[in-house]
Amino acid sequence: MQKKTGLARKQTYRERYTNKLIETGEKPINKERIERIPVAADIQQPYLDGKVILINKPLHWTSFDVVRKMRSLIQIKKIGHAGTLDPLATGLLIVCTGKFTKKINEYMAQEKEYTGSITLGAVTPTYDLESEPQQHKDFSFVTKEMLVKATQKFTGNIEQLPPIYSAIKKEGIALYELARRGVDVELKPRSINISLFEITSIELPVLNFKVICTTGTYIRSLANDYGAALGCGGYLSSLCRTRIGDYKLINAVGMEEFEQLLKV
Repeated sequence: MQKKTGLARKQTYRERYTNKLIETGEKPINKERIERIPVAADIQQPYLDGKVILINKPLHWTSFDVVRKMRSLIQIKKIGHAGTLDPLATGLLIVCTGKFTKKINEYMAQEKEYTGSITLGAVTPTYDLESEPQQHKDFSFVTKEMLVKATQKFTGNIEQLPPIYSAIKKEGIALYELARRGVDVELKPRSINISLFEITSIELPVLNFKVICTTGTYIRSLANDYGAALGCGGYLSSLCRTRIGDYKLINAVGMEEFEQLLKV
C-alpha cells in the first residue's frame, strides 16, 4: 500500500472566496446562526423513504454545500448529489435521498447540457475565474467563421485532458489540492463525446455557447482548449447546467424556495 503524500489542511472554496473578498476591500456576508427547528414527521418521512430533488445550485456554493444545507434542513443522514458542479457554476443539481441514493451513479451517467460564456484573449490556471486571467493576447483577428469552424474540432468522440485543478483523485488526494501545493501531476486524457458545441452569440472578447456532452466532460477544459485552438487563449467566464438526461433546470427549485417548501 502506497503512503499518501503529507499535506497541510486543505483550504475550502468558502475560505478562498472569503479571503478574496477581503483582499478586494469587500465585506464578507456572515449569516446569523438560526436555531434548528425539528421537521414535522409527515414532511420528513417522504425524504427518509426516498426522493429525487432538482436544485438550482446558487453561485459560489459548492455541491457539498447544497447537500450539507439540505441534510440540516430535512434532518436526515442518507442524502447525496448526482454530479458535482464547480462553485462558479450554477444550474441543475440532482439531489437524492433515502432509497434513491442507490441510483446516484445512474443519474451521473446521463447526458449533460450546459450554457455559458468563454472570454477570449487570456488564460487562467484553473481555466475559469477562480484564478486571475494572465498571458493576455490580441483577439481582434478572430472572426465569426473562425469561431464556428473551431467548434468542429471539439465535437464527436474526442480525447480531453482534465484540468489540473479538478476533483479527480491521485492516491486518495484531489488533484486541485496537489496543484495548489505545487506538486507535479501527470494528467491522462479521457475519452468523451460532445454531440453539440454551438456558439449562440458573440460580443468579443466574450462569446456564449451551448454544449451537450457525456459525463466526465470538463467544460473548463473545453474553454481552455478552444481558446488555444483559436490562437488567442480563452477561459470559462460563466457556466450553467441546464439538463441532466430528462431532468431540466426549468423544473428545479432554489435553496430558499426548497427551505420554504419544508415549512408548508
